[in-house]
Amino acid sequence: METSPVTCRTLEEFYHIDCHTFEKQYKEVLSGYRNWEQLSHADERMLFPENIGPHLAIDETSLSNGELYTFVTNRDACTRECSLVAVVAGTKSEDVIAVLQRIDEESRYAVKEVTLDLSDSMRKIVRTAFPKACRVID
Repeated sequence: METSPVTCRTLEEFYHIDCHTFEKQYKEVLSGYRNWEQLSHADERMLFPENIGPHLAIDETSLSNGELYTFVTNRDACTRECSLVAVVAGTKSEDVIAVLQRIDEESRYAVKEVTLDLSDSMRKIVRTAFPKACRVID
């Protein structure tokens, strides 16, 4: 389950286990979810500074029930593993900037290009968090 997309229901068929019990055990014990260092604030923000690169993209999206989130991704990772740099609840520039400024200044200044939309909020975020980056409008 860690490296390939296998559902608990598939495991139930092959190994004759209760998929609901296994799913709960996987989340609570095997995955290390309860010991995750970002668990306490994951509903507000998640930050993965180790995934930053010279080419980023920033955009907002609604995941469920109309809640907006701002995503910053590493474009060079091409949506594969390690492409997520940050997720912030909401689109307020001040909130997103506060999260991105937790990344060390040297890494933020090494960003060469950020792809974004025409939103004033996104431009302010990029201008403040990645001041040396060229802005590319999508």
